[in-house]
Amino acid sequence: MTDKPSTARTSRRSVVGGMAGGVLAAIANPAQAQQSNAAPIAGPAKQDPTTQYPRPPFKPQQQEWPGLAGKMDPRPDHGEESYKGSGRLAGRKALITGGDSGMGRAAAIAFAREGADVAFGYLPAEEADAKEVVQLIEAAGRKAVPLPGDIRDEAFCQKLVEDAVAGLDGLDILVSNAARQHPQKELADITTEAFDWTFKTNVYAMFWITKAALKHMDAGSSVIVTSSVNAYAPDETLVDYAMTKACGMNFTKSLAKQLAKKGIRINAVAPGPIWTPLQPSGGQFPDKLPKFGADTPMGRPGQPAELAAIYVLLASQEDSYATGQVYGAVGGKGGP
Repeated sequence: MTDKPSTARTSRRSVVGGMAGGVLAAIANPAQAQQSNAAPIAGPAKQDPTTQYPRPPFKPQQQEWPGLAGKMDPRPDHGEESYKGSGRLAGRKALITGGDSGMGRAAAIAFAREGADVAFGYLPAEEADAKEVVQLIEAAGRKAVPLPGDIRDEAFCQKLVEDAVAGLDGLDILVSNAARQHPQKELADITTEAFDWTFKTNVYAMFWITKAALKHMDAGSSVIVTSSVNAYAPDETLVDYAMTKACGMNFTKSLAKQLAKKGIRINAVAPGPIWTPLQPSGGQFPDKLPKFGADTPMGRPGQPAELAAIYVLLASQEDSYATGQVYGAVGGKGGP
């Protein structure tokens, strides 16, 4: 028998191999095979990220600490209109500190729309913002548990966790997000009282709340710490704040090695300049606020909504192999 030309053999092998690959793909993922010719699912419209949100200069504005999102101009976008869920956190139970505004509010909205019930801490002075968050969580069909109080107090931190667990009937996700920031031009200008205030809010509370929460968390749970670009690229006017954010980053990396054995993940988000009430309520010098974020390659600050998907990813099972990681979102100005 005469052999067929090599080109014919190659062609036949390619066809048979392609058919086999297609059959195997269909067996492995029948839904994907059925949808291969379907129209793509509509998602967010493609946009230029440099002009997607407001750019400086901003209107001069100052608020009494701790500030309200509802009084900012322009108002921050936390994803109230834009975030669409897809069941990625269905049935989960989350506690978020600083959930009334900023990244905490963005995470609360996103978690609820992904199917999670959400408890969140906030200061009593932030009640107006907190009420909006409750409405947004409930509008998503999920349970909201608002928990006002001051996390500088260890007893309150323990109560915060216990009340969250009772209100949610469990705890799967912890987001340690609440923070204080107040710039000073000279180290001599940072008083011991202010130093203590910043560390109690940003470090002690993170420690107390995480320690209490872990008693209720099991394998598959997730802890997320909000760190900052200042953890690894500190601003000269934010010495004490930058120190606390470095603490958060190292807390994440160190604790990840302990918790991995229990099947619990911990990761951090390290934002750059984000438009939140932290900025006009003492987080920036008043004369610098109108140009806030202008020095990034994108030429603008980020919006809380732009970080929501990062918190969802870190909380979800999709990110199951990531622990001890720091996820940056800094508008192009460096990264972890």
